[in-house]
Amino acid sequence: MQRLRLLLLPLIALFALGGFASTASAAKSSITIGIGDQSTKMFASSDYKALGLKKTRYFFPWNGMDDQFTQDRAREFVDEAKAQGVSVLFHLSTDDFTARKAKLPSVSAYKAQLKKIVAFFGPRGVHEWGVWNEANHVSQPTYKNPVRAADFYKAMYAAVPKGDNIVALDVLDQGGVDGYIKKFYGRLSSTYRKRAKIVGIHNYGDVNRNRSTYTSKMISATRKYNRSAKFWFTETGGLVEFKTTKTVFKCDTKRAASRTKSVFSLATKYKSQGVQRVYLYNWTGAGCGKTRFDAGLTDPDGTVRPAYNTVKALLSKYSR
Repeated sequence: MQRLRLLLLPLIALFALGGFASTASAAKSSITIGIGDQSTKMFASSDYKALGLKKTRYFFPWNGMDDQFTQDRAREFVDEAKAQGVSVLFHLSTDDFTARKAKLPSVSAYKAQLKKIVAFFGPRGVHEWGVWNEANHVSQPTYKNPVRAADFYKAMYAAVPKGDNIVALDVLDQGGVDGYIKKFYGRLSSTYRKRAKIVGIHNYGDVNRNRSTYTSKMISATRKYNRSAKFWFTETGGLVEFKTTKTVFKCDTKRAASRTKSVFSLATKYKSQGVQRVYLYNWTGAGCGKTRFDAGLTDPDGTVRPAYNTVKALLSKYSR
């Protein structure tokens, strides 16, 4: 019997190691994946439900509480997300996306609106907030004023319940972004620099040009001021179609699917430097030739595009 046990020990050890290897290979990344959208149509889709996602993002005009229709749409989105067990990153934004046209609110006006927003949406289940969407882009009134963006962060820190997550700064991968980050953190005291620990990254440029230049730059610039900062890709995805006076991505759903893989690759590449989440944008596309921007995972009629299948296949390796 003793001899039999001795002979079996190597086999037992081999099976144990095999079991460990199998478990390790099946382990999921801690990076969490979600999808942002502006319509409850997403929640009604069986294809969306099949993904089993638990995170979404919604952007809301900073003064949206003054317009009943805008408020109602946001309430419906938040309520439906909660009903399906999906948590909402509620991100404040401009009330006019026309380049260089929106009026920059004063800190006092921002505080007054924020008080109403938090009082209304907090009890509805919102516990994650964004100070200002894509603060350095010309569609936002903060694009030339990182100092004001920093003041808005301090206002939000004081307004939301302790323990809620705050995306302190949210920036697009474009020229000058490192300077914007520098001025933002330069406005903050050492105490607030430590508190400003989540930074949102929009890296459409890197993702769709198969590079990592600006993602790396944004992370490095932030970590000069907060070594423990965490990063959420708050808006990103493979472009189906995109047109500006300088840039043209012609309508191509297969290219968008390929570039969607780059989102996951970039997140994984920078995981060790603090990347925690990815919010793909968005669920319902506009349709080719219908708008200047389309990164939807589905056609307007709900038919899934190739990028959806890419996301579904890759999700098994990530958290929800």
